[in-house]
Amino acid sequence: MKKYKQLTIGQRYQIYGLKQAVLNQTQIAQKIGVDKSTISREFRRNKGQRGWRPKQAQSFRDERRQALANGKCFSSDEWGEVERLIREDLSPEQAANRLELEGGLQISHEIIYQHLYTDKRNGGDLHRHLRSHKPRRKRYASGQERRGMITNRVSIDERPEIVDQKTRMGDWEGDTVIGKNHKGGLVTLAEKKSRYVLAGHIRSK
Repeated sequence: MKKYKQLTIGQRYQIYGLKQAVLNQTQIAQKIGVDKSTISREFRRNKGQRGWRPKQAQSFRDERRQALANGKCFSSDEWGEVERLIREDLSPEQAANRLELEGGLQISHEIIYQHLYTDKRNGGDLHRHLRSHKPRRKRYASGQERRGMITNRVSIDERPEIVDQKTRMGDWEGDTVIGKNHKGGLVTLAEKKSRYVLAGHIRSK
């Protein structure tokens, strides 16, 4: 994944020239060295009544920055992007980082939390995707044998469904392989989508 780099006024005029030369979005992105999604988002967010123009696009960008500095609300499209990530079970912190990396939207996780709680007060269900609001599993019965169990262990049943779909990078699964007579072993970490595996030796469980 390419890290998002905000467009400069010079790049916007370069985009305008390439667009006038009838290059498509993929070709424009390659010419100026950015991801195709950056160009697509630029045309979508900074289009005026007469279409996309570089000077006007730069003004829109400056206005959004000023609005952010003044604490004003984000657009419905921008909140739509936030809500989409929250419904994918990303935390507000993860959503804020993803939006900045992929699309350049700078929004703090505190503002996202405020939006979720406002949505809850209005009868919305976005707050249900917060990890602290996931349904709790039944606790072990009092007095039940618990020797050998890992302290504060989280059951695999509580893993978000999206992890099993293997549609995104960054979901890791850990396991231990114990040696003969319980002497030594390995710790393995496997990335679900790419199947990239890390392994390390341990002396004891």
